[in-house]
Amino acid sequence: MAAAPLTTISPDIVSAADYERYARDHMSDQAWAYLQGGAADELTIAANLRAWQKKTVWPRPLAEVSGGHTHCTLFGDTLAHPVILAPVATQRLFHPQGELASTLAAGVMGGVATVSTQASISLEDIASQAQGPLWFQLYWQGSRDATLALIKRAEAAGYRALVFTVDAPISGIRNREQRSGFSVPADVAQVNVAPLALPALQENMSPVFDGLMTLAPLWQDIEWLVKQTQLPILLKGIMHVDDAAKALTSGAAGIVVSNHGGRVLDSVPSTFSVLPDIVATVGGAIPILVDGGIRRGTDIIKARALGATAVMIGRPYIHALATAGALGVAHLLRLLREELEIGMALTGCKTWDEIGPGVLRGND
Repeated sequence: MAAAPLTTISPDIVSAADYERYARDHMSDQAWAYLQGGAADELTIAANLRAWQKKTVWPRPLAEVSGGHTHCTLFGDTLAHPVILAPVATQRLFHPQGELASTLAAGVMGGVATVSTQASISLEDIASQAQGPLWFQLYWQGSRDATLALIKRAEAAGYRALVFTVDAPISGIRNREQRSGFSVPADVAQVNVAPLALPALQENMSPVFDGLMTLAPLWQDIEWLVKQTQLPILLKGIMHVDDAAKALTSGAAGIVVSNHGGRVLDSVPSTFSVLPDIVATVGGAIPILVDGGIRRGTDIIKARALGATAVMIGRPYIHALATAGALGVAHLLRLLREELEIGMALTGCKTWDEIGPGVLRGND
């Protein structure tokens, strides 16, 4: 049986890895398999982590960094730090307060949280209790009308940007999750949307090609969507330079370089490895965020050195949420910001904008 969340932070929790260690005791076996698992053999999960760890940074002593800070600006909001909470579904699976706790922590710590379409609390209730700016993560709802209706709800509730996840029109085959027998419990249901009505299949028709994929969005839907809202739209799940170029011409206001935490398609590259080429393709025209395997302040520095405007984290803050609710998520963000500040100071970078390619050792 899962242990109750902590009400104080244990003194031996001093890193994201410690929250992962603690979180196991605060989740059921099925919830743990759902969160930690990835597609197929989970090669991409491992690649994401390994890539950040492999790259090294140069220490640069004797630099003048007094008065430095980690502030960054995104879509008109000046944030205390560049660590954004990525969308994670059904967070009441991990803590009774779910998305209310994680968004509260993000706001209190001067950052942004991204609320999932598949949240376990209504998007309006989350927004009404938030203490900082929120973004809304969008899944295509099978039609333009249904998708637009969801966007209008997000607009009315005060969300500041839309993060359109484009890399998961169908779920990945997650064997770890399958073996655990996981299913979303009724008491933490995804309350913001109804299940998609799938087309009827005839004999010999594919449930993938003739079913789910007939409801998936296309590039022309992105172009249409951009014209329907004043909110900036970031496309999450861009991994190829050709798709980055299409995102620009389609009117996207930002890109999230993401392989969905290795949960959709296995054997794809790490986000670290494709980030530089996407940055070069975009050429500074729009912000580029990156997620996937970021666990340390030095990982955040590496992302910025490769050209990222900010980073997203997913599993790490859910580990903290399961361990100690809003308190845990806020503490995790403080730890990452402290690690980032120390890393910046010791690499001679006074501000976020000063971090560049010269921070990285080139021959790793």
